[in-house]
Amino acid sequence: MRIVVVGASSGLGRCIGVGLAKRGAQVALLARRRERLEAAAKEAGAGTLALACDVTSTESCRSAIGEASASLGGIDALVYTPAIGPLASLADTDAETWHRVFDTNVVGAALVTNAVIPHLEKTNGVAIYLSSVSASLTPPWPGLGSYAVSKAALDKLVEAFRAEHRAIGFTRLIVGDCAGGEGDSMTGFANDWDPARAIEFGTQWAERKYLSDSLIEVEELVTVVDAIIRHGESLSVPSVTVAPRTVPGAPPPPKLELDPQGP
Repeated sequence: MRIVVVGASSGLGRCIGVGLAKRGAQVALLARRRERLEAAAKEAGAGTLALACDVTSTESCRSAIGEASASLGGIDALVYTPAIGPLASLADTDAETWHRVFDTNVVGAALVTNAVIPHLEKTNGVAIYLSSVSASLTPPWPGLGSYAVSKAALDKLVEAFRAEHRAIGFTRLIVGDCAGGEGDSMTGFANDWDPARAIEFGTQWAERKYLSDSLIEVEELVTVVDAIIRHGESLSVPSVTVAPRTVPGAPPPPKLELDPQGP
């Protein structure tokens, strides 16, 4: 399988890209941060590509996808993982922040998909987009309103692409609390959060029981992504939810806690 993983320099994107390569796939890792990409490609193994890509730029997306296709000999699957989630109430979210969130979480997905569609149509390929239970299955979390709104828009974007390009298998992958990447379930986008506000909103999340005491192991997530891709020609998988399950009698997993010193 020839797979392009976008957002592969950190977090779950990195875990998925490296994990798929170790399972035998030919993988192109795309993201903005070249140094981190090259480290991920080295961990993934010989033959893994590290290609710089700014998902907010049409030309950058076209160039990176074109180079990936030429180097891999085609593309069978796309996995889109980039997402940012600024921590702020909606009343404090300015226009610049809204543009930044949508540019990465929605517009970037559209630009990458536009670039890869001709390649996936040739192979009846698969396109997978990471979403979150915090945006798809629960009421929007206080403090993450812009993130939730953008993920709702991403859901409709995936549906619209599916309606227009029926030769491609489009899948929304909803991910619950996951142990892997940077900061486990926070996967990197929490790095810029203000610690005081994180405690403030985190208290509300705990009171509303949004935070889970269980975690998915990242290898289990990679297994699901791998299965969707490998069975993409025979199965239609519009949406999959991967969430932790607590087994009676099993030892409790580590609690998710907010560090007052920062994520």
